[in-house]
Amino acid sequence: MPVSLHAGLLVKVRDHIVEGNVAEGVRIPERELCALFGVSRTPLRETLKVLAAEGLVELLPNRGARIRPLSEHDVSELFDVVGGLEALAGRLACEQITDAEIVEIERLHHQMYAFYLRRDMPAYFGLNQDIHQRIVEAARNVTLRTAYASFAARVRRVRYGANFARNRQRWGEAMREHEAILDALQRRAGDELSDILFRHLRNKRAAAFDQMAAQRAGAA
Repeated sequence: MPVSLHAGLLVKVRDHIVEGNVAEGVRIPERELCALFGVSRTPLRETLKVLAAEGLVELLPNRGARIRPLSEHDVSELFDVVGGLEALAGRLACEQITDAEIVEIERLHHQMYAFYLRRDMPAYFGLNQDIHQRIVEAARNVTLRTAYASFAARVRRVRYGANFARNRQRWGEAMREHEAILDALQRRAGDELSDILFRHLRNKRAAAFDQMAAQRAGAA
């Protein structure tokens, strides 16, 4: 399968899972996804292997794959680790980032805000994650970037769902926190940005717990 096709399918399947279209712990409906994305099972299964390496799904011996279930303990630990990595990235980025990179992040921020106003969660979330990734990349630390990629992928689905907590109040809170992130980055205030990013992830973790509790109540 061509690299471009593989990358495109990977993004589509990852987004489909992150947006909650397949329930946690449930086997992934390969036939449905093949029909949805117009591919055969071979490229889909290769894609699922990549998502398994990211920690988003787990492969079942001779039984396909399922969404990897996460307990509250798992979520708590993952958010703390991701928060710590983002906090370090923010501190280092303020020492290394270029003016052009800040301008690009500011552009993405304004696009994200437009999607927030339209209540377009998938588009908002994609730009949100792009902004966080660009801050990590601006830290110019390969070890940090590699560690972040691993842990952030595992918590991506929960991070998406947390925006729906408390009837989407969390979504507005997150947008205001991103205003503070951009302001600190523009001023290259490393210590301040580090603290904001860690609190941002802590608040996201609390919202994730709220959303998990609501889902359990709805299933009862």
